[in-house]
Amino acid sequence: MEACLRIDFIGNEGCDMIHNGLEVNVGLLIIRLVVGLTFMGHGTQKLFGWFGGAGPQNTGKWLESLGIQSRGMFFAVAAGLFELVGGLLFAAGFMTLIGSTLIVIVMIDAIIAVHGPNGYWMDRGGFEYNLVLIAVVIGVALVGPGQFTYPFSI
Repeated sequence: MEACLRIDFIGNEGCDMIHNGLEVNVGLLIIRLVVGLTFMGHGTQKLFGWFGGAGPQNTGKWLESLGIQSRGMFFAVAAGLFELVGGLLFAAGFMTLIGSTLIVIVMIDAIIAVHGPNGYWMDRGGFEYNLVLIAVVIGVALVGPGQFTYPFSI
């Protein structure tokens, strides 16, 4: 069967994921880079106060205001590390299962601690977006990171 080297929106015969190697790999790379780099940015906000972030002390105080008692700074640093390391591994496509797991843990925590009580929809502060991110990282972990990963294999 001939490989399909075009984007096909109507599902023509022969243009499936198995026969679209380049498109699948580029698509996985885009997903990994956008999601992974975004999580890395969030992690550096918590750990270092970069990109307008609050840093570990203020993030810790905010977490304590949510009821995490006196361990707010510990959990701020832990969340920041999970986001930074998880995002780096996910973006690189290296140890993707571990990176995805770190991201899922942070998102489940965000749902439980912050967004869950607000319901599902994001416009009310709900957990809709957290669940979408969980689905994306689990999906990539299940299908694999694609060909364009670290160590780079082309």
